[in-house]
Amino acid sequence: MNKFNLFKQDLSELYTNKVPINLSPSLSFRSRCEFGYSKNAYTMNDSSKKIYLNKFLYADKSIQQLMPKMLEVINESQIIKNKLFQINFRTNSNKKILVTLVYHLKIDELLIITIEEISKLLNIDIIIRSKNFMHATKDIYLKDKLEYLNLEIFQTDNCFYQPNKFLLNQMISKVINFIENPNDLIELYCGVGTFTLPLSKIFKNVFATENNRNAFKCLLKAIQSNNVDNIHAARLSSDEVYELESGRKFNRMGAVSIDSFNFSHILIDPPRSGLTNNVINTISKYDNIIYISCSPQSYLRDVKLLGSHEIKKIELFDQFPNTEHLEIISLLQKK
Repeated sequence: MNKFNLFKQDLSELYTNKVPINLSPSLSFRSRCEFGYSKNAYTMNDSSKKIYLNKFLYADKSIQQLMPKMLEVINESQIIKNKLFQINFRTNSNKKILVTLVYHLKIDELLIITIEEISKLLNIDIIIRSKNFMHATKDIYLKDKLEYLNLEIFQTDNCFYQPNKFLLNQMISKVINFIENPNDLIELYCGVGTFTLPLSKIFKNVFATENNRNAFKCLLKAIQSNNVDNIHAARLSSDEVYELESGRKFNRMGAVSIDSFNFSHILIDPPRSGLTNNVINTISKYDNIIYISCSPQSYLRDVKLLGSHEIKKIELFDQFPNTEHLEIISLLQKK
């Protein structure tokens, strides 16, 4: 049984209507890739086995074209390859590439000079990292544009960003299509603002929370860049939002009071582990829950725990073709 039918079978006790599936091309879909480096090759782990490679067909074509060139440059330079253990790639819709090289050594001036030369040679931005050190050849932010209203969005080399370039904008459109009778939105795990920014054009006000410092900086930069004035952002974890609603005061809220909002919807996009009991208690108060999940197992567990709500709309997005992974976008409403 394939992963779609398996999920629909597990879902059947909660939802019996048709579940649409949004497919991705099976190759060249990843705009974000991370590799180890060993024995003059990129490496990936498959169970207990290490795989050595010089190309990766799942990566965006711009990354595929760069990978052998980058590897050749690295392998020809003892300065660059010494104690190098990780190589990461990110690209945007304009094919601009950000490469990160991570080292197990103290980075010296000679390595920095060498990397600056490679950045110019290959026409790419490079960030080099080691413990408590970072150097960027240009900007640390990779800017992109969403199809929806041409909104600008930013990511760094070490924060989460939706990896499938073919499905990203489809997912945003689907969330927007799920919205009816919007007032204010509260969002947990908002990340860099992938959904926050488009939804700010749908809702009167958005209260967006995110605990990751790098993602939060990207969100604030995007708010400023797009001249958005109805997103109120706070660097809070999901469990801190529970404490906030229980009456705890946070200096990180500034002058904003959660009591000033009239929330019609809450959006949650948690990590693969799903929701904590505190978060389930928090979201159960809201009439409309937009639940985005990257784990069918934790999603089904959480929805069953949310006995006060039922699934009204749900679609699947095959972010990682040829794997067992699935992305779920759903609308839960109070019974």
